[in-house]
Amino acid sequence: MKYLILVKHSNPDVIKLAPAREWGLSENGRIRAQKLAEKLKLYEPEVIVSSIEPKARQTAEIISENLGLNFVALNGLHEHDRSQSPFYEDDEFQRLVRDFFNNPDMLIFGNETADQALIRFRDSIDSVMRSYTEQTVIVVAHGTVISLFVSWLTGEDGYLLWNKLGLPSFLILDMKSKTCLKIENIP
Repeated sequence: MKYLILVKHSNPDVIKLAPAREWGLSENGRIRAQKLAEKLKLYEPEVIVSSIEPKARQTAEIISENLGLNFVALNGLHEHDRSQSPFYEDDEFQRLVRDFFNNPDMLIFGNETADQALIRFRDSIDSVMRSYTEQTVIVVAHGTVISLFVSWLTGEDGYLLWNKLGLPSFLILDMKSKTCLKIENIP
């Protein structure tokens, strides 16, 4: 694999009464995904893989249309499973996510621990890497699982990284050296 580019999806249309895994992109999110696609062209990606969640799938669709590439949605790349969790206001959500990263083996909220989410996501990334060994690959996913994975790979603080990632954003990883070469938020 040349590079692994992890993309955090664009801005969702937040529906407080629906689980976040059902949210699609907002109009602003669609516009910002177009800007993201322009930035990603510079890295000459050859493969696009996406989480099955609508906001990630729709981000991947916009990127693929702009780059003239197909994409495939893959189970296992979805966000930390919070399907049964209520909508949390910002302060409470920040506290829960901080506790989630600080206590990876404890069930803080949602249906899986940080360790469980990491193992699932890492196994899916491993599968992608085995399938596309010589290509630059874009994986469109979610902030929490991306941060868990990058923290595991590089040793960077996952919670601090999670706070750095905007909607949308991307990281470029060199998997051989286990380093993050770049983090970019789309303005």
